[in-house]
Amino acid sequence: MPMLLRVIGYLLVIESLFMLIPCIIALIYGEDSFMDFLICAGISGACGGGMMMLKPKTKEMGKREAILLTGMTWVILSLFGMLPFLSVGTHLSVSDAFFETMSGFTTTGASVLNTLIGIPKSILAWRCVVQWVGGLGIILFTLAVVPMLNYSGGMQLFNAEVTGITHDKLRPRVSYTAKGLWGVYILLTILLIVCLSFSKMSFFDAFCHGLSTISTGGFSTSDMSIAQWNSIYLKIVMCVFMFLGGVNFSLLFNLLTGKGGNPFKNTAFKCYVVIILVCYIGFVINILIEGLAENWEYLTIDPLFQTISILSSTGITEPNFHDWGSISIALLLVMIVMGSCAGSTSGGAKVDRFVVLFKFLKNEFYKMMHPSTVTTVTINGKGTSGSVVQKTLAFLFLYVMVICIGGLAMSLMGLPLSDSFFCALSAISNTGLGTEVTGLSENYALIPDAAKWLLSLIMLIGRLEIFTILLLFTPTFWKR
Repeated sequence: MPMLLRVIGYLLVIESLFMLIPCIIALIYGEDSFMDFLICAGISGACGGGMMMLKPKTKEMGKREAILLTGMTWVILSLFGMLPFLSVGTHLSVSDAFFETMSGFTTTGASVLNTLIGIPKSILAWRCVVQWVGGLGIILFTLAVVPMLNYSGGMQLFNAEVTGITHDKLRPRVSYTAKGLWGVYILLTILLIVCLSFSKMSFFDAFCHGLSTISTGGFSTSDMSIAQWNSIYLKIVMCVFMFLGGVNFSLLFNLLTGKGGNPFKNTAFKCYVVIILVCYIGFVINILIEGLAENWEYLTIDPLFQTISILSSTGITEPNFHDWGSISIALLLVMIVMGSCAGSTSGGAKVDRFVVLFKFLKNEFYKMMHPSTVTTVTINGKGTSGSVVQKTLAFLFLYVMVICIGGLAMSLMGLPLSDSFFCALSAISNTGLGTEVTGLSENYALIPDAAKWLLSLIMLIGRLEIFTILLLFTPTFWKR
């Protein structure tokens, strides 16, 4: 336990340093929230510093400790991360503040703020900073900057947080892998902010949207989101970077370092591109059928933007999306469940797992006609072990079960049945779309506090890919 607390201490100190970003923004814009953020950073830093003083007898960390640490980290950092929402003029309750923070760290993008008008810029920036930190992973960032974790336990932490079926290290040492992935992430973030600065956005808006877009979180600085700026250039830039946010960052790293070769030899990436094209065509057909094609943008930029936004789990939608028709709603649900590539910042069950599922089903149908045949699921030209296939099937089953149980639980809390299941799906997929898609309401502030805590748990389960959190609730995990 001392080792776990010491690592959490490092994480809290890092979080306190990130709190200085909105603190500086408050200072630049002359906001009173400067002192509030400074106090919040001081509290987080002091608590973290106290934990760092602990002297563990051993630095070794097994799988059980890594899983427990990962779950504890996301909850504790959300508890400290919500302090600015409680102290800086947002008038949020503890339930609302925790929900907003967990939504940020998990890059879900669901919000309880009824309006962003009058909200201090420092808070708007903090929401986006939280999403950016959570995008690639809180613990992954720590692995990159804290040398003491570069041992066997570091790999356990890496596996517990990074999304995907299997985890391939880019370098022999896990800290080098973490630095490589974060290096790509930071490079893309800077490039995106620069590109957005050439749009109609101010630098502040470009900075915030740069953080929330590459992390596929979707928080904005405007109630109208990007519709506020009504820019084709802006949509195109965001399409490109939302797409990149949905790509496996290991693949991006290898491409940038000249070791990647042809990305279309990667099965998941190829399927990701094909799914985007198919869904884009589906949206275009729906728009034509509904007679909504008012100009060329409605058949080109808008459906492509919606496709990439939803599939990457960024969750930015046009104001009239629920008017697009039944085909669009059906595509929306499919894309929310599917998500993008494993190892990306996106949510959803991931394209990789559906590739495994469909190849497994294809093999099973073939074996029904040829019982003596030995088959294997091949990914990227290589055979996949039976254990990986079994884990994939178990994951998808649990994914559906969490949605069903979460939806039923929220319906018992008084929410309409359709909204309950949609909110559970949106939370576990880290997409953040509210029930405005059904046209019934517009904000998560309307749901009961108990439902907010439940959705916070579901968002965390989705971000850490189910097993890491659900294992904590099993007797087997706690038995030596």
